[in-house]
Amino acid sequence: MSGSTSITPKQRTAGTIARRSVLTGAAATIAAAGTAGRAAAQPTHHRPGGHRATDWVGSWAASPSAVPATALTRLQDQTIRNVVKLSLGGPALRIRLSNEFGDAALRVGEVRVARRAGSTGTDSRPATDRPVRFGGSASVLIPAGAPAVSDPVDLDLPDGAELVISIYLPERTPISSVHSYALQENAIAAGNVTSDRSLTPTDRPQQWWLLSEISVRTRSEPASIIALGDSITDGGKSTVGANHRWPDELAKRLRSDRRGEDLGVINAGISGNRLLFDPNPPAGSDAEAFALYFGPSALRRFDRDVLAQPGACFLITLLGVNDLGHPGTVAPVSETVTADEIIAGHRQLISRAHDAGLKAFGGTIMPFKDDTLGFWNETNGAKRNAVNAWIRSSGEYDAVIDFAEATADRSDPDRLASRYDSGDGLHPNDAGCAAMAAAVPLKLFR
Repeated sequence: MSGSTSITPKQRTAGTIARRSVLTGAAATIAAAGTAGRAAAQPTHHRPGGHRATDWVGSWAASPSAVPATALTRLQDQTIRNVVKLSLGGPALRIRLSNEFGDAALRVGEVRVARRAGSTGTDSRPATDRPVRFGGSASVLIPAGAPAVSDPVDLDLPDGAELVISIYLPERTPISSVHSYALQENAIAAGNVTSDRSLTPTDRPQQWWLLSEISVRTRSEPASIIALGDSITDGGKSTVGANHRWPDELAKRLRSDRRGEDLGVINAGISGNRLLFDPNPPAGSDAEAFALYFGPSALRRFDRDVLAQPGACFLITLLGVNDLGHPGTVAPVSETVTADEIIAGHRQLISRAHDAGLKAFGGTIMPFKDDTLGFWNETNGAKRNAVNAWIRSSGEYDAVIDFAEATADRSDPDRLASRYDSGDGLHPNDAGCAAMAAAVPLKLFR
């Protein structure tokens, strides 16, 4: 199925960034907020015309999270090289580094960016190598809890360009802000080798370290689509190094569609993320070794990962399965939620998106019957179906993207179709990610 819409979307609305109060993950607080009526929340202003060529739009992102103490890496006189694939190109770029989970200032000695050489490995194209400056300086001190946004870097980039971002750390530095599930092999090397074409890796982490966002200067009216979700949006069980996450596949569709060539796609998925609660592993459980990677609740991180993205205009949500499945597995049973509490959380996302001028599209929670993670039971299945019925029929989202229908077993809609199943009954494989992207109607962005 190609997905269905609950209303005919109006013309693209302004992506004006507005800072909102950050909500905690307490479901009772969310439920008390009441229902935000779609008519009241729908923005009435539209994107002003005549944008200059100096406008910036998000082209790539990796939402950062904290690192469990037992997994903390410390680097000194070493270079991190992150490999990323942009959704949208342009004549210049800016990068954002993150020390948002650090408890001390972080000194970066040098940063360089270049086009990637080939489709594998971490080699750079020397002719495209550029220094990255921060306030005119090659180095930057990032305070604890803060990001750092670079100066513009002139580098002509096609849509879908692959980059290597090299970050040199001269001092002993704990790597406390990471994206844990990159599905991309990166590199760590000794010394300041930021400008070297090839590195001799001492480690090859499949995480993105310190790098959280890349925006590009556009030649046309800019806009970005923010995909806010969990491991299914983050890429789950798709092929490492292949960029087959469903937002990547959506970006590919948009690049082949002439009317969508000015749209960036931002993946704001975090594996293990919940809508309502922050990580809270039971004391003494195995989850203490990894739960921090799940990131702050989607409601807590919404301002940072959605509203602060340059050119944010459209929001696609796909959240709720971890809220159902984590209690009793990797979270306390006391954090069990009702369908109404999940719906109340979605209403908060809609209201906050509309207040900032974004269109909000609701993705239905995908099937997970008989998954291998222990999420499924008849009660959780009933809650999923109740939330999905509300997403489909309430009219509160500006449109519905029916990921559940697109990926379900036709003979048992609570079960993921075998051709889309990565093997755990919950995460889609590459074909499933492509089916999800195909379920997104491109007309929503026109």
